[in-house]
Amino acid sequence: MRHFDLVIIGTGSGNSIPNDAMAGWQIAILEKGTFGGTCLNVGCIPTKMFVHTADQAAAPANAKKLGVDAHLDAVHWPEIRDRIFGRIDPIAEGGRNWRANENANVTVYEGTARFVDAHTIDTGTGETITADRIVIAAGSRPTVPDIADLDTTGFHTSDTIMRLEELPESLIIVGSGFIASEFAHVFSSFGVDVTLIARSNLLLRHEDLEVAERFTEVAKTKWDVRLQRKTTRAEKTANGVRLHLEGPDGEETVEAQQLLIAVGRQPNSDLLDAGKVVELHEDGRVKVDEFQRTSQEHILALGDISSDYQLKHVANHEAKVVQHNLLHPDDRIKSDHRFVPAAVFSSPQIASVGLTEEQAKARGIRYVTASQAYASIAYGWAMEDRTGFAKLLADPATGQLLGAHIIGPQASTVIQPLIQAMSFGLDAKTMARGQYWIHPAMPELVENALLNLPLD
Repeated sequence: MRHFDLVIIGTGSGNSIPNDAMAGWQIAILEKGTFGGTCLNVGCIPTKMFVHTADQAAAPANAKKLGVDAHLDAVHWPEIRDRIFGRIDPIAEGGRNWRANENANVTVYEGTARFVDAHTIDTGTGETITADRIVIAAGSRPTVPDIADLDTTGFHTSDTIMRLEELPESLIIVGSGFIASEFAHVFSSFGVDVTLIARSNLLLRHEDLEVAERFTEVAKTKWDVRLQRKTTRAEKTANGVRLHLEGPDGEETVEAQQLLIAVGRQPNSDLLDAGKVVELHEDGRVKVDEFQRTSQEHILALGDISSDYQLKHVANHEAKVVQHNLLHPDDRIKSDHRFVPAAVFSSPQIASVGLTEEQAKARGIRYVTASQAYASIAYGWAMEDRTGFAKLLADPATGQLLGAHIIGPQASTVIQPLIQAMSFGLDAKTMARGQYWIHPAMPELVENALLNLPLD
């Protein structure tokens, strides 16, 4: 039985851990699927390449309000798909080849790993190995809800929908979170008739309430949005799929050529039998401390399999912490999850960091708020944006920002100065008045929201 100094399960952010300082270590890397993890292959990178293309496809329809007559001639799905994966697939394969063939101290095993005990792993290739230290970075996978006869429909998840052979005329999306909202934008911009099925009374319900309400309001003008619906049964039809729903007005059905299940993702801890050797949360996430250690000190974990945040930038941060702590066990550093930002690349775009107003109320935190509409700044006039806004929460005594929420054009970029201010303790008054703000540019949205805060 071969023994290693370090075993890493998963090749997303975990693949970045081995470095020159570990050149003398014998390292095993285990991967059950494609090298590069969720983000590279089925997550943030390909989806945002689709989103950018969708934004271009949607532009002509948005031009009329600016006095420009434009039209979309055609969407060539195979060319869009193949441009994206023609770039991504070689990167994934190149990463695999580099690790397998050009790292003398690294051995790659391609199979589904399972824990035998706290130091022993069945690699899924017919070989069992042991290790002094183990990093669990095996990510997550799409959750498939318990819907009667769903498995007969040939449904898609976010892992497969981007590789469709042809663009459907119609698509049902079951889900109300960021994955569902992003794909609704992509496919509707390409001319697909999109129906969105949500169990809750709002889309993106984990966002600040005002943001979620505004997004839902706008979404209803773009897609067939069915709120407060429970999907009870699915069936395959001659032309696609039919879903049976229960809602406020009783039973109903919806039909489309394709079905996307996008209700969330679940950690892959069960595939690893991780619960045999480390403690898990009720939802299956591996429990870790501030140093990314599990209940077994020699086993660390990072990313979707252990984190509250299914975000690549969080997994990358945690990978750096794990790398340091493996190399410097007597001088460990902590992960910093104080101000984790997130974005939804739909239409409109959303970005957030820190507390929502509902969270601040629930925690009994004293706060004040201020909002600023895109429509009230000069660049907002230029874009004719009538729905977007920024909302800030701050401590009225200190001016320290507690949360920031933006819905509107380029929200994921416009929010960055607020993330920086929160991370480095810059108060709202100093931030607003202590620097120039380019006029007329979109960051004036942030400047004016800061100035509007009713601080003590």
